[in-house]
Amino acid sequence: MEIRRFETDILIIGGGTAGCYAAMTIAENSDRSVIICEKANIKRSGCLAAGVNALNAYITEGKTPQDYVDYCKRDAAGIVREDLLLTMSERLNKVTARLEELGLVILKDKNGKYAARGDRNIKINGENIKPLLAAAVEKLGNVKVLERVNIIDYDTSGGRINGAYGIGVEDGCFYAVKAGAVIVCTGGAAGLYKPNNPGFSRHKMWYPPFNTGAGYAMGIRHGAEMTTFEMRFIALRCKDTIAPTGTLAQGAGARQINSLGEVYEQKYGLTTSERVYGTVTENQEGRGPCYLRTEGITQEQEELLLKAYLNMAPSQTLKWIESGMMPSVSNVEIEGTEPYIVGGHTASGYWVDTHRATTIQGLYAAGDVAGGAPQKYVTGALAEGEIAALSAVEYLKGEHLRGELEGLEKVYEEAERFLLPKESLYTTEQLEEAMQTVMDSYAGGIKTNYRFNEKQLDIAERKIRQLYELSEELTASDSQELMYIYELRERLTVCRSVIAHLRARKETRWHSFGENLDHPERDDKNWYKYVDSKLEDGEIRIIYRDIVPGGGKVYEHSDRQG
Repeated sequence: MEIRRFETDILIIGGGTAGCYAAMTIAENSDRSVIICEKANIKRSGCLAAGVNALNAYITEGKTPQDYVDYCKRDAAGIVREDLLLTMSERLNKVTARLEELGLVILKDKNGKYAARGDRNIKINGENIKPLLAAAVEKLGNVKVLERVNIIDYDTSGGRINGAYGIGVEDGCFYAVKAGAVIVCTGGAAGLYKPNNPGFSRHKMWYPPFNTGAGYAMGIRHGAEMTTFEMRFIALRCKDTIAPTGTLAQGAGARQINSLGEVYEQKYGLTTSERVYGTVTENQEGRGPCYLRTEGITQEQEELLLKAYLNMAPSQTLKWIESGMMPSVSNVEIEGTEPYIVGGHTASGYWVDTHRATTIQGLYAAGDVAGGAPQKYVTGALAEGEIAALSAVEYLKGEHLRGELEGLEKVYEEAERFLLPKESLYTTEQLEEAMQTVMDSYAGGIKTNYRFNEKQLDIAERKIRQLYELSEELTASDSQELMYIYELRERLTVCRSVIAHLRARKETRWHSFGENLDHPERDDKNWYKYVDSKLEDGEIRIIYRDIVPGGGKVYEHSDRQG
């Protein structure tokens, strides 16, 4: 492969929500040069690719940032970083106003105020939210966007981040980007578990199928401390289309009911995980299928629902129209998705300080890839992108000599090895399906109603290790297939950490998200703590950390315990 070399002050890996806003923030607050590496097209990449119909993290009138922190803490049963949540929440309304300046349509009520949807949400017309962010980035003079460049590894020679390496998916080149600081914004991990829909439709899922956990995997391999992977996220979604249900519940007041017409949501609790758990249990006990009750909603409500889903999940609107079963005459069946690892809804990701600095010097994390602060959603990702950007700019004011890319030869040779023509017993797709089957059967997937025990986790770990060894022998005929190999290996790396974290938390704190059959009860006395991990000498070491209390206290890396 031809080697293409670049140098910049700040490298942003991932051109999604957080990545775009980080670039905008750097340009507005410094003259530092920026390169964004994005493996897709920045106009329609990341979690906002298809749009969104509400901003789910907003401080509505009469509420405060601390109210939002308290909500997140309740929903996560206390396992959150309050310092991260507060610094994020304090910026939510500011970044919302900036989105409106960029052209986002935010709906207003008759008094001209933002139209609220519940206590923390506001309604938008958000089909074009990502193109608006991309257009703002493209106008920045000191920002260069490298599209269709898939970053595959960091360079951490000398104990700090020096840049990263990638593969040009279209041009087949090897990219070496040297940087003084790096902000990782690659999102979370989908595709670890067998999804709801098989075969050709397997990529119809809640979280973007192209989010492979790349940022997590690179951090894990380079010894970064990671947190709370055991707090998986399982979305409650409309059956078949996997469209969001929040619009039905909050926008139309739809309640969760079983096949007998009984409202069951209060019976199990109203946290995010409890809503999934209640649905699973009702089905298990023979009272399924479960629905969101929409029968009898008004014509106006129905029209609003049809428009709302066109903003983010058109397949649901099309299903209603094509089937003739409109929501006002037929309840909407619901189901849980396969588990995902994502720091925007749950708390999985890099262990960061309030500056969003990871434990690798010069590396910052923002959005879904950053841990500790759940319920970020769109505006939280923007806020963290801003914080990470300002921190990276400040970091570069220090006397930090820019390191050399000493790992180039090793990473390049690995990529070249996968491109050598050779006989391989398996294809990348076959190993991916095997991985999903293992995770589904032994690590708490849909097949086991999200439940697992330690014996099953032992089996899962052994099989995932075997699959990673088999992946060493894969071969690619072009750069697109090479990307698929790296995506598989990223997922396998994340799977190992997920299994280790599930085993390490010996309680059931979040039903369904972490349903440990060996330890079925919540145990605050022994497990009111963070479960973190580091990869050392090929093995995952678990680190237990005390909860950071509220009241203005913060956690910085200088405070960390061994």
